[in-house]
Amino acid sequence: MRTIFFLILSFTYVVSFSQSYKLEFHKSDTLFIIKKNPEKEFYHDYILFVPREVPLNKKTYLLVEPNNTGRPSDSIEVHKKYAIDLASVSSVGNNISTMLKIPLLVPVFPRPSSYELIYTHALDRDVMLEKSLELKRLDLQLLAMINDAKIVLNKMGIKVDSKVFMNGFSASATFTNRFSFIHPHAIKALAIGGFNGELMLPQDKINDTKLNYPLGLNDFSDLFDKKFDIDSYKQIPQFIYMGKLDENDAVQFDDAYSENERQIINNNIGRKVHERYLKSQELYLKKSIFPLFKNYENVGHWTTSDMNFEVIKFFFNQIK
Repeated sequence: MRTIFFLILSFTYVVSFSQSYKLEFHKSDTLFIIKKNPEKEFYHDYILFVPREVPLNKKTYLLVEPNNTGRPSDSIEVHKKYAIDLASVSSVGNNISTMLKIPLLVPVFPRPSSYELIYTHALDRDVMLEKSLELKRLDLQLLAMINDAKIVLNKMGIKVDSKVFMNGFSASATFTNRFSFIHPHAIKALAIGGFNGELMLPQDKINDTKLNYPLGLNDFSDLFDKKFDIDSYKQIPQFIYMGKLDENDAVQFDDAYSENERQIINNNIGRKVHERYLKSQELYLKKSIFPLFKNYENVGHWTTSDMNFEVIKFFFNQIK
């Protein structure tokens, strides 16, 4: 049976990790709950999973997987529980972390039921326009968490690359896809699956219809005060997969997409999940963006051990 040690570090965690402490956590899987730090511009806790025998004083990679509770709740403890489970139980992210001996970061972002149309865990348009400190620019908050985690890991003797691996399934896949457009320079490689067949498109319009975020790039510069870095984006190795029986379709729900976004998708990209998946592939390839796209027979909105192994193998091949 696996033993996982839990440690809670407040935002005043400036501590000295002694050599004896390093040896202790190195023997067992360890889960750190890092408390929010508004001074460092992240307003929520994050989970840091460190698998046993992670290499010390040798370059490795930090894996990041956005949290996905699967339902809204105004209780942050609900979202924290799901984030802890994602980090420490047999999720795809935990499997990658455990098999490759790399640390895993999972943010504890809320998905409040009191904000009916804000789908934080998918990084939708509503949350990107939100001005409250706790929900404002979750992409930048995640970058701040990543930078903080690098400091924490460095104190343990774990040296991670400046770029991260990112993984996601379902809403967290959608978050990862959109995050990669905004911050391609931060990502070494990514893998996503189960994302309703709908990817953010690397273009301003389709059939003379403007594509605003998160459908495309039309208002990208206005929202993010910078141009889309297509050259950096093309450099990201991507593994993008769907189960052929996966009909989970967030496009038809108001918290995920507005009525206008839904009509644009249905009329120009596809009304069915796999229609959209095929169209997205076609449009990526036209822009000379070449992810590894894959379909899995007899699989719905879940992953199998074979799929998890292929994701692990994909990331293993990116370690240099």
